[in-house]
Amino acid sequence: MNYTDTSTTAPAVRREVRAQEPGLILRAHPVNEPPVQVHTGAASLELGAPIEENTTFNVGSVAKQITAYLCLRAASDGLLDLDRHVGDILPRFRIPGVTVAELIQHRGGIRDAESLLSLAGFRDLDHYTADDLLQLAYRQRHRAVDPGHFLYSNTGYLLLGEVLKRVHDASLQAVADGQIFTPFGMTSARFKSDPREVVPGAAASYQLTTAGWLHQQRPVALPGAGSLWCTATDLDRWLTYLWHEWQPTVGNPLPFEQHLAYQPSDHHPFTYGAGLYADARPGRTAVFHYGHEQGFSAAVHLTNMGLRVICLSNHTGIVADHVAAAAVTALCQRPEVDLGEVLSRSLQRQPETPHIPENHPGMRTHHALLGTYASEDVPGTLRLTRCEESLYLWRRGTPDRLSRTGPATYTGDGFTLTLPMNSAGDEPPEGFCLDLDRAPGLRYQRRPN
Repeated sequence: MNYTDTSTTAPAVRREVRAQEPGLILRAHPVNEPPVQVHTGAASLELGAPIEENTTFNVGSVAKQITAYLCLRAASDGLLDLDRHVGDILPRFRIPGVTVAELIQHRGGIRDAESLLSLAGFRDLDHYTADDLLQLAYRQRHRAVDPGHFLYSNTGYLLLGEVLKRVHDASLQAVADGQIFTPFGMTSARFKSDPREVVPGAAASYQLTTAGWLHQQRPVALPGAGSLWCTATDLDRWLTYLWHEWQPTVGNPLPFEQHLAYQPSDHHPFTYGAGLYADARPGRTAVFHYGHEQGFSAAVHLTNMGLRVICLSNHTGIVADHVAAAAVTALCQRPEVDLGEVLSRSLQRQPETPHIPENHPGMRTHHALLGTYASEDVPGTLRLTRCEESLYLWRRGTPDRLSRTGPATYTGDGFTLTLPMNSAGDEPPEGFCLDLDRAPGLRYQRRPN
């Protein structure tokens, strides 16, 4: 692979939209033109350091396209067969028939292990590692959805990172350095594998609450699925390479589609391929991905006309994908539009930052215990209680009030609980099915008292 970055340095324009607050960076790079970049806000409130062109952000799931590309490269180099069963490469992986390609396309039926952490007793600020999540992945014995169905899974990409380490006999960072970061001049790019690592020029992320600004970072690093730290400039270098690989014409496939097909995703009408969502509608053809990790948000867009747009935010109330989408629309309609104006309009449309709840329902009232429940797919136990005619599911010592939505179904914060149809009255149910957004089909059985 021969590639040289020929882009010029973007004229940095700093707009004081919101002083003394975290903010964002927005970069646009039309094909055959110099990039333009605007940024606002603080990278560090403690140090009073502003966001600048070389500020490094956690770009979260934007990393998936890097991980997917490394898998395609390994396949091209004869190191990896995309149709090979994952269990043949990672012997501890127990779900039969899942291929490497299915992990890349989120079609392996792997429950997202981060979603399972609260069920396993972890609290929001607990330290956990990629290995902790892999242990939860290795407990799974069956697909959570039928073969061929899309189930977005960060855990699937953690497993891909393990596959890459196995076939290259090297760390994910070393593989990415050798095949992407160094050849493309992405000097800031780093998969953070240890939460204690110091990332040069790193921004901190914040949320505004009734008590003031609070840090959002947790002591967590999940390389492969996310935990990629990078500047907007270096992400532009990656998208420039992606554009050179694509160079679409009439009938030309989407990026890397000749190696791995794009298939329906969780967001109609978008499809998903090698770590990228795609909009293939006439006049809108583009590939993109968003990332949300530990208070950071990120978005990258590449249109079939070669326009690259990157937005990185360290403010939980400023969502990068909303700003990037507005910029893409504005620039496609009027290429001469001022990026600073786009940024100002986008910030005015951002919703108000929600406050962190100060307490939880039912904390000060008496709860009648219905039972303690366990699942073979995840360690730890859950409790069901009844209080004032309402059901509560207890995770991590905190109750979620259940809202009844059907004869035997209840919803909570990010999950649905289904009781057996023969459950009656106040009798404790013998079990239930718990469907988390990215970890469906968890069967829980009542433990003896």
